[in-house]
Amino acid sequence: MPIALTKSLLFALGLLPAVLLGWQFYRDDLGANPIEAVTHSTGEWTLRWLLITLAMTPLKRLSGWYWPVRVRRMLGLFAFFYACLHLMTYLWLDQFFDWSEIWLDIIDRPFITVGMLAFVLLLPLALSSNRYSIKKLGRNWKRLHRLAYVAPVLGVLHFWWLVKADVLEPAIYALLLAALLLMRLPPYRRDEKAKAARQGAG
Repeated sequence: MPIALTKSLLFALGLLPAVLLGWQFYRDDLGANPIEAVTHSTGEWTLRWLLITLAMTPLKRLSGWYWPVRVRRMLGLFAFFYACLHLMTYLWLDQFFDWSEIWLDIIDRPFITVGMLAFVLLLPLALSSNRYSIKKLGRNWKRLHRLAYVAPVLGVLHFWWLVKADVLEPAIYALLLAALLLMRLPPYRRDEKAKAARQGAG
């Protein structure tokens, strides 16, 4: 499949959750607490897109396909897009831009603290996800984008501390994230290269 078509399909899929959520909000079909539903949905889609983005490099290594790394930046921007929706839902619909209350929330509620920190880490990643930044920053671009491993950890922690008792969903995200991060450790990569060498020799 041509990469342009792949990107177009992924772009449409990336927008689909937001469109469906907007339609549900318009039709008043989000239950008794629509603001909570929007906050929960946009937060979960932020985590999902972060994990999907992290999955692209292992997918490329395991499959031999090259397209996953070519769409990785776009997928990361979708994670940032949903993070912005998640943040705006909190700032606007939940707090009505009451900055004093928001500041107290950040200080007093740990899950808000780590959520805000996760967004702050995503911001430079999104702003530097372009060819100009890659060229301008050089090797520092890769160092900066290692924050892509930290932000989802904070995102999972944000979700875990939010739900408190019913931790099944954040636990699933935590396990998926752990698996994706383990696949980046040097021992795993050495085993992968050795396996490829044996297959090539065979």
